[in-house]
Amino acid sequence: MVSFFESNLAELSVHYVGNQSKDEHYVLSEKSLTFKDETISELLKQYFLTPFGKVNEVYHLMHHADINLNEIYHFAGKIFEDSLRLHEVSELIAKHLYNVSGHPNIKSGELYVGYFENVQIEGDLHDVIGIFKSENKETYLKVFPQDEGFEVDYEENAININKLDKGCLIFNTAKEEGYKVVVIDHTNRSNDAVYWKDDFLQLKIRNDNFNQTNNTLSIYKNFVTQKLDDEFDMTKADKIDLLNRSMKYFKEKETFDMDEFTGEVIGNPQAIESFKNYKNQYEQEFDTPIADSFDISSNAVKKQARVYKSVLKLDRNFHIYIHGDKELIEKGFDDEKAMNYYKVYFKEEQ
Repeated sequence: MVSFFESNLAELSVHYVGNQSKDEHYVLSEKSLTFKDETISELLKQYFLTPFGKVNEVYHLMHHADINLNEIYHFAGKIFEDSLRLHEVSELIAKHLYNVSGHPNIKSGELYVGYFENVQIEGDLHDVIGIFKSENKETYLKVFPQDEGFEVDYEENAININKLDKGCLIFNTAKEEGYKVVVIDHTNRSNDAVYWKDDFLQLKIRNDNFNQTNNTLSIYKNFVTQKLDDEFDMTKADKIDLLNRSMKYFKEKETFDMDEFTGEVIGNPQAIESFKNYKNQYEQEFDTPIADSFDISSNAVKKQARVYKSVLKLDRNFHIYIHGDKELIEKGFDDEKAMNYYKVYFKEEQ
């Protein structure tokens, strides 16, 4: 969804942000970086932008009362109005990050604020403000020629350019909605430390076709695997069949329709009513309405297909992969062996 083949890193400022609860402080640089050569600029683009190439979810900056009270939204507006103010505003961004870095699990690290030109999202090119934080350092060995042989040295507290810890890209589009934003956070994933998205950026996921598709498949999967046992007596093979049928529906259809989906996939009127109630509870709990009809996103289907399980695990002896007609597999109990069994019917062995 995000590509940067035509992009240019126009300016970059670096600051250090510590953790308040550990009596650490922040350190602000006096000016933005000056790049020695084009190689440094290209390496920084690789470090900052490459991780977003596989990100599909698009967010908006938000505030429960007034979007203008969202600090990052306010700062982004200043930079987009005058990109020459990037370093000045980056200092305010660093102070804001420090103010929300009070949880003891939050790691200190360098904060980077950059201005990129011609970054593509959803087929359109935009200027972008990138905000990134590096928290984890590594040690690297360096091998180089020396006299008639080689010498080995090392570099401590170095940054792996293939492992960006935290970052977000704010695109100069959809300002009234809170800009388009993509984000990654590879550290501090526990609920008590998800400050990057919630406290620092204050994000709300955009409710587009991708997220409608993704959320519906996720809700249905949880309903089948966690909720159905409370109301119906079902085997694991039955559950796998329900998951397979739902995935088949989403792969074959271009548009989702709630009544059509529940009728074709679930079938049972009681289970249909239970699923709709389960979906309504999700919408209320997470304040995320899901339409009864929307265009299906193939990218979201591919994402969910990776976590939809069609494997029936039997002790540690057998795995049965169920992809088709569940009527061709029967479950029973052998009284002599006092063990469960499955009987599988097929025409040809391949």
